[in-house]
Amino acid sequence: MTASYLLGIDLGTSSGKVALFEASTLSVVTTADREYPVHHPQPGYAEQNPQEWWQAVVSAIRAVMEQAGSGRVIGIGLAGQMHGLVCLDRDQQPQHPAIIWADTRATAEVEQLARLQAEIAATLPGPPAAGFAAASALWLSQHQPDVLEQTHAVLCPKDYVRLRLTGLVGTDPSDAAATWLFDIAEAAWATEVVNFCGLRLEQMPPVLPSAAVCGTLTQEAAQAITLTPGIPVVTGSADLPAQALGHGIVDRGSVLVTVGTGGQIFNPRLTPQPDPSGRLYLLPHNIPDRWYAQAAILAGGLSLRWLRDVLGLETRPDAYAHLSALAGGVPAGAEGLIFLPYLAGERTPHRDARASGLFLGLRLHHQSGHLARAVMEGVGFALKECLTLVDSGKAAITLSGGITNSKIWCQILAGIWQRPIHIPTQEVPRACLGAVILASAGIGLYKDIHEVLAVRTDPTIIYQPDDAALYTDRFDQYRRLYPLLKEEMHLLQ
Repeated sequence: MTASYLLGIDLGTSSGKVALFEASTLSVVTTADREYPVHHPQPGYAEQNPQEWWQAVVSAIRAVMEQAGSGRVIGIGLAGQMHGLVCLDRDQQPQHPAIIWADTRATAEVEQLARLQAEIAATLPGPPAAGFAAASALWLSQHQPDVLEQTHAVLCPKDYVRLRLTGLVGTDPSDAAATWLFDIAEAAWATEVVNFCGLRLEQMPPVLPSAAVCGTLTQEAAQAITLTPGIPVVTGSADLPAQALGHGIVDRGSVLVTVGTGGQIFNPRLTPQPDPSGRLYLLPHNIPDRWYAQAAILAGGLSLRWLRDVLGLETRPDAYAHLSALAGGVPAGAEGLIFLPYLAGERTPHRDARASGLFLGLRLHHQSGHLARAVMEGVGFALKECLTLVDSGKAAITLSGGITNSKIWCQILAGIWQRPIHIPTQEVPRACLGAVILASAGIGLYKDIHEVLAVRTDPTIIYQPDDAALYTDRFDQYRRLYPLLKEEMHLLQ
């Protein structure tokens, strides 16, 4: 009997991940990962070439299908990086590099959007930020207006890949809301914001449910990825709710912390109640009648990647394992060294694109292991600031992302947060799994998402907190540094 598979695609910031799952059990069969660059043509810019996304996804799909051998794919689901802006011409070709979430050029435009938010009635997901599609579009309207004038449609990153698969333009509520161009109360594009940013409503894509079948695989795409035309393709969702769904996190009582390039806190909510402090984001989950509060830092794993490259380890295959071993040989507190991970500015809680990174306390005895330990601790402190805003301290924490490959980093986080951390033992690309959970419901394999989740179990390992007193004092010191140095950081920029 021929095996039936579901294909999950996760368009990340640094790579496109593809995973093939057995349809009846949702067990992973094989995976592939293809990297692509982030381009920085000027300081503060962060751009990607959508064609490179597609080439990476094609290569990864071909790889997993070759590894799997026989079998047929019966559904395709997608997830992808949030907030980015892709501008398409009438021939559905990108006419400008995609401006992604890590871009910080639009600081002045963010201030304009904040004033607009105070004046209009639209319910937006939280404060505006550089790197959001709204801020990027407003920047284009003021600096390169010809780009928007020639734009026929705008898309989020994962929606460009789905366009290449199906030939159809569209998005879903979770990604639409993350653009800051979408009224989350009305579940529709916010006309005043769209127009203010130099866009027109006719340029905005249709918004479909995340689990809806939005099209089928075209002949051209099927030939490129060595599959059969006509396979149903589901709309999909932003990567953070897909990651949460892949962990089964849909109800209250759980917090997901994902650390890849950046770092995100995901806390499910049953009602769409915005954060009164204005520091968190409230966004739709990828299943009906569920929402989530989000906090984010911009340089989570990116901070360690930066250190890897600074130390000249970028060509070493075991670079991250080496850095983890070095960090494990240094005591908690890095012997008097502290790190602020604001290498790309910061989002929560400071919302400051001009914030900058810092090592404080450097002395002659500090070596590369101290730097690695301080970076890991600094990311942990930044995430703790987010956790204190999102959660009362009672919810169970699940940790996800590439950070889970470092046992010492997981133990450091448990110590800083002073809470047990749960990590699933099964190595599964969770955003890909979330994408195929949506696909399995969308094509009718299961009646709804909850029935899909019931077929999976996830044993976990638990890291217990340690070094409580030291980390409590060091966290207090960490929180004092940004207010003291904010003005100096801005002068340097």
